[in-house]
Amino acid sequence: MKDHGWKRELKEFEEYLICGEKSRGTIEKYLRDVRTFLRFLKTEGTKEPVGPEGVSGITKEKTIAWKESLVRSGYAAATVNSMLASLNSFLRFYGLFSLCVRPLRRQRRIFRDRKRELSKEEYLRLVRAAEETGKRRLSFILQTIASTGIRISELRFITAESLRTRRAEVNCKGKQRTVLLTGELCRKLMRYCREEGIAGGPVFITKNGNPVNRSNIWTEMKRLCSRAGVEPDKVFPHNLRSLFARVFYSLKRDIAKLADLLGHSSIDTTRIYIMESGREHERLVEKMGLVFPGREKSERRKTKL
Repeated sequence: MKDHGWKRELKEFEEYLICGEKSRGTIEKYLRDVRTFLRFLKTEGTKEPVGPEGVSGITKEKTIAWKESLVRSGYAAATVNSMLASLNSFLRFYGLFSLCVRPLRRQRRIFRDRKRELSKEEYLRLVRAAEETGKRRLSFILQTIASTGIRISELRFITAESLRTRRAEVNCKGKQRTVLLTGELCRKLMRYCREEGIAGGPVFITKNGNPVNRSNIWTEMKRLCSRAGVEPDKVFPHNLRSLFARVFYSLKRDIAKLADLLGHSSIDTTRIYIMESGREHERLVEKMGLVFPGREKSERRKTKL
């Protein structure tokens, strides 16, 4: 069978995902992961596309080899498992159940990676940097996500109409929820809409009138890092959603309410967002006073005297 770039198979898989009512973001992620796998196959010398006629191009050995290559490349276990889930969905669609691979076993994390935790102070520096460089749209996008906790894919539901009611009706992943907008945010965005001539529809659009997408925002955010003095690893849209979750939970320790606000079906997902970085735990353990101060502390006191 002649190599045709797997276009037909990917198109059929995409249509299957659409019929399954997957969100556009999920569909793009699945397709991106499957393309990564197919590129890996090409490096392994595989040219025959998968399809109802035959599956000689894909073997269990090759799906396992891809899994191992992802681990060797340094991907986090959660990322590897996410990519394997995309591949398994693709394989199951073609009835190739025996070629599916098991996810990595991993212990549940109890602390968040401190190097990727965006603090409120760092967030404010990013907003300030956006304003100082004339990136008003970006500044308002940062403030909108951080003050509502919406996903980047849900930004299109922040419309000129929603500003008048202070409520955005968000439909994502087959679920609908109401997101409340603060008065201050609405006033800022209404003034922005007047100045930009936006009478209706999404507030955040490109020059062509299309809603801004993930890649646009990601790139613009990264450009703020140097001026704001924030590590690039901390600066990505989803971290603003995490910041909202942590700040909300610190003020009102109601995880069920937070899950509703974030649009989570499971509280277990919400727990990931409010995970401690370890600093709070360290301070708590130190307060417990279960490590005997010993001679070192006594000597420090003598030195001060």
